[in-house]
Amino acid sequence: MYSVTMKSAKPRIISRGEHNISRQLVSPNALRVLYRLRDSGFTACLVGGCVRDLLLGREPKDFDIATDATPAEIRKIFRNCRLVGRRFRLAHIHFRDEIIEVATFRASAADGEQEEAGFLAGEETDVASAGEQVHILKSDEGMLLRDNLFGTPQEDAWRRDFTVNALSYNIADFSIVDYVGGVEDLQRGIIRTIGDPWERFTEDPVRMLRALRFSAQLGFSLEKSCRQAIGDMSERICQAAPPRLFDELLKMFFSGEGEQCYQLLRQCGLFAALFPFLEEWLAREEGGFPHTALSEALLRVDEMVDRGEKPTVPLFLAMFFGCYLEEKVEGLRADGAASQESIEMAIAGLMAETAPRVQVTQRVAYRLREILVLQQRFSRIPGRKPQSVIARPAFAEALEYLRFRAGNDRELMKSCSWWESHAAGIEPEGARPQPGAGEQGGGAGRKRKRRKRRRHKGATPS
Repeated sequence: MYSVTMKSAKPRIISRGEHNISRQLVSPNALRVLYRLRDSGFTACLVGGCVRDLLLGREPKDFDIATDATPAEIRKIFRNCRLVGRRFRLAHIHFRDEIIEVATFRASAADGEQEEAGFLAGEETDVASAGEQVHILKSDEGMLLRDNLFGTPQEDAWRRDFTVNALSYNIADFSIVDYVGGVEDLQRGIIRTIGDPWERFTEDPVRMLRALRFSAQLGFSLEKSCRQAIGDMSERICQAAPPRLFDELLKMFFSGEGEQCYQLLRQCGLFAALFPFLEEWLAREEGGFPHTALSEALLRVDEMVDRGEKPTVPLFLAMFFGCYLEEKVEGLRADGAASQESIEMAIAGLMAETAPRVQVTQRVAYRLREILVLQQRFSRIPGRKPQSVIARPAFAEALEYLRFRAGNDRELMKSCSWWESHAAGIEPEGARPQPGAGEQGGGAGRKRKRRKRRRHKGATPS
């Protein structure tokens, strides 16, 4: 555990000749932003996951920048800048094919003058810093609800979540700056919180999910006290906002290491806290064996992500909850519900079970329903109007789910093959020329019939 005195220690500076980061590996747009800030007299650094990934020889997903320029100053420098965010103002620099996020160096609530405000009272505390009005708000339990306080590069590093995410690449001399021992933890393959893990997870419970995701993605081990804190505090994960938890879980399951993330979630108790109904279902053996459906689904998702075919969110939910929903549907049918009604009731029940902790949007839930309803239609070959089935918006996702369900089931494989071949032989909707399409001034496209002149009664032929 790091002592408080370490915050005043000098950083470890790794010169350009001692690390492997080359500017050729950095986004040209990110370099433009860094150079412009530097030339305008400001400190500017690459920060966070992109520095970590570059040092590990991985390709970063995005490039984030931190600077001592305020959001207002950044907007004056860049005409293509948009300020976003309520909890903390960020600058988005828009390029044709990329958005570079720029943040002002921040201090943690403990580093600046503050007064804690009770969540139940709903009070906000205004703190003046460098001429800017900022807000700090904590819940009674210590969860950080708002921290809008500018700071120094050192304070910015210490307020981040994990040591491996707190490194910066300084454009002024192309060096790596390490205030928290992140380089050493990278070399040792360790995920470690900055400061006391119980305190950091109290400030933001979602950090527990991030710790597991980084561990799975990077193949790193969790530092002992970090793992213990997650186990002790797993129930607190539900204090985070349900929509945010859903987004963070999608990041985990779409990371390419979703099955490993799932195993870590169960080991640390986070899965039971987030999905108690699923944990209970998994505990019930099926034919003398434990359920493996979720693990198999996530392995399939990992394969799709590796091929660059990340599933849509509704398709992922169908794969993830499919077996659980099938059991619910069968039970409802046994109680006398009609086929489609039983599916609708099962999905409504699932949404009610997940909503208090992990919130799925109505749009996604409706598409999930369509995917499951189409599974029944797929069993009827050809049935009535198969063309209209293929034209439905959820057809491609439903067919992919049928492929997943098929496995070694010959009947399902037969249905899958029929629908695949039939879909390939049907002209997509919108491909046929519409009446009048392609006509320009009446000369191109289909010839227009000459309208016969109508004769009036009593008229003499000419």
